[in-house]
Amino acid sequence: MNAKNLMRKIKLEKVILSAGATGEDLKKAKKLLEMISGKKAQILTSSKRIPEFDVRPGLEVGTRVTVRGKDALELLKRLLSAIANELKNKQVSDNHFSFGVKEYIEIPGIEYQRDIGIRGFNTTVVFARAGGRVKLKKIKRGEIPKRQHVSKEEIINYMKEAFKTKFK
Repeated sequence: MNAKNLMRKIKLEKVILSAGATGEDLKKAKKLLEMISGKKAQILTSSKRIPEFDVRPGLEVGTRVTVRGKDALELLKRLLSAIANELKNKQVSDNHFSFGVKEYIEIPGIEYQRDIGIRGFNTTVVFARAGGRVKLKKIKRGEIPKRQHVSKEEIINYMKEAFKTKFK
């Protein structure tokens, strides 16, 4: 028998870059995310009315980019170096972890752009195991048990081994 079960292997599913803004700042945020990822950014619109923040349904409130595959691994390495390859334990949750980059000029290889200014953005890294398609498919959809999720401890161990990340 195999010592390692292939269905238990953890893989990096995607890296999501996101920034919240409205109006002119939204255009700058979109341009920033496209510059960092090399992919086309998506504009997010609100679905709820939040009077305290003057948010109404259909208002453009943010932008995001999803990167998968080898591009995601390379992008994650660059983004981790912007935060000195350190994460806090509370930034890690089941199936994902998130961190913010305060200024994009901290990323190696990225220079200051006058038309963008100084901006920050959020990064979410999502992990998965094989077999996740079962809950997404249209015909014969199934549920995924809790043991198939990637736990916080497994993510921390993966990041320590693969990226030499330090945790506080």
